[in-house]
Amino acid sequence: MQSEEYNFYNQIKNWDFSQINYTKETFTNWNMYEILNQKADESSIVLDLGTGGGEKVLKYFPKVKQIIATDFSEEMIKTANENLKKTDHNNILFRQMDNLQMDTPKDYFDFVVARHTCIDPKQIYQTLKKGGTLLVRGVDKLDCWQLKRMFQRGQAYKDTKPISLIDYENIMDVGFKQVELIPIHVREYYRTKEDLLALLLKTPILNDFSEIEQNEDLKQSPIDSTILDSYIKENETEKGILLLRRYYGIVAKK
Repeated sequence: MQSEEYNFYNQIKNWDFSQINYTKETFTNWNMYEILNQKADESSIVLDLGTGGGEKVLKYFPKVKQIIATDFSEEMIKTANENLKKTDHNNILFRQMDNLQMDTPKDYFDFVVARHTCIDPKQIYQTLKKGGTLLVRGVDKLDCWQLKRMFQRGQAYKDTKPISLIDYENIMDVGFKQVELIPIHVREYYRTKEDLLALLLKTPILNDFSEIEQNEDLKQSPIDSTILDSYIKENETEKGILLLRRYYGIVAKK
């Protein structure tokens, strides 16, 4: 499974969505980066898991002592280092690492941040200092649910248990305290069919990624234009093509 996932994200290479024209409305007052900026200070050491091309770290992370940002994909890390060269940051290290086989020091980080990536709460618990904070933002099963139902496939489409609940329980089970699970509801409006298609080709929304079962093939699946046109016809609004997103946030203390 990890080999196929590695190949999938190596082909994408980055998470830069700046060329996709869309707007969004967020109905949940929870922002992982705002929480990190409020809690961290200049002495903090931060680990970012699943950093992708580093765009979020470079744009939203606070000024701290050190940031180590990792990704499973070698190509993503190459992109992140290229993005880093365009800035004046001198406290950020991008490096390749498997989230499920972490080699970071024990009791080292004040914060661990994981956005839209798989995690092993036990290893995260070990690498955090006592009193450290874990911040998670993930994609839940009902994300883009109408679209997934029309295509009869998609990320977590066949899973019986949502990944939000799996993460929540696993984080509590390893010893984290004050664990909060927050549903995040977002409406996104895409200007054109091409903008929506660009999103679907850049993310695994319509791929049968399972959080529970082993995935046999994680290659990007072809997108049936007829089905996509039907979805667009049903969801055209004055603001653009509506896509209902369902995320979740978790905050936990060691």
